[in-house]
Amino acid sequence: MKSLLSSEAVVRVSSVLNKDIKQYGKSFMFDGKEDTCWNSDQGLPQFIQIEFPKPMIPRSVELKFQGGFVGQTCCIERFCNTHWEEVTRIYPQDINSAQHFVIDSHVPVKKMKLVFLTSSDFYGRVTVYHLDVKGDDAGAEADL
Repeated sequence: MKSLLSSEAVVRVSSVLNKDIKQYGKSFMFDGKEDTCWNSDQGLPQFIQIEFPKPMIPRSVELKFQGGFVGQTCCIERFCNTHWEEVTRIYPQDINSAQHFVIDSHVPVKKMKLVFLTSSDFYGRVTVYHLDVKGDDAGAEADL
């Protein structure tokens, strides 16, 4: 397994707190620094969408939230032809430590989305300090 979040992966997020991408933009989830983060604006659901340069098989997700701003119910989805379909759900704890979740699926994806349906924050904000998706290349015969 390897990290699937290469520089060629395209990441989109649902929102950024006060539209301040210089302080809270999506790139801060991947910069390796302990004191930077993506911070969503208020409202639910919030999401992180990833488009890979080629089909991949995601095997696990690692997330580090700020306690009090945790996406507690997270639906992991894949894009299938014309629509999004649920692959699995994960339930992160309201803690500051990194959390690791296994994705029990061998389905290749070109696009995946983490949809935070609930948040530990009353206003629905989510704060992510670190995100990584680990998995494998799907190969040339991947059926998307």
